[in-house]
Amino acid sequence: MGIRKAELADINACFNLDAAFLTDHVWQMDASETGDTLTVNFRTVRLPRPMKVSYPREPDSLLEDWRKDECFLVADHDDEMIGYVDVTVQNWNRTAWVNNLVVAKPYRRQGVGSALLRTARRWAQEFDLLKMVAETQTKNYPAITFYQKNAYRFCGYNDRYYLNQDIALFFVLNLR
Repeated sequence: MGIRKAELADINACFNLDAAFLTDHVWQMDASETGDTLTVNFRTVRLPRPMKVSYPREPDSLLEDWRKDECFLVADHDDEMIGYVDVTVQNWNRTAWVNNLVVAKPYRRQGVGSALLRTARRWAQEFDLLKMVAETQTKNYPAITFYQKNAYRFCGYNDRYYLNQDIALFFVLNLR
């Protein structure tokens, strides 16, 4: 497997990767408000049966992010695109934002995503960024456990982040 900077010709292959996933757990949010106190808890809930979930982003954003010429990396194996990570910079707080991380289904759970994240991390460190932030749906339990396995810590949420009104969970990795 090789990891390299994406070229324009790679964007169509990125579009064509099936980013949907299957999950048997979710992070369920419970919120309560008492006076001036808001309490929010997340708990892992096992679903009665596996659920297929579509990727929440539109593919058109990939070309826009690639044009920023920041950190758009692809993983390939035997001339086949097997994954990509799309990272952009928020200069005001020196943060690398993981916009998209997708691995082709046959290559999932084989270290491709972790290798892409490690390479993106080295890129962020070269640019003296302070942290990396990744976001995922509460439904995307495989991504939640993936980020935790890669030393990202839960740091917040937005309860209507996606176009379909799904909750986004945010995970951070400090680079210093």
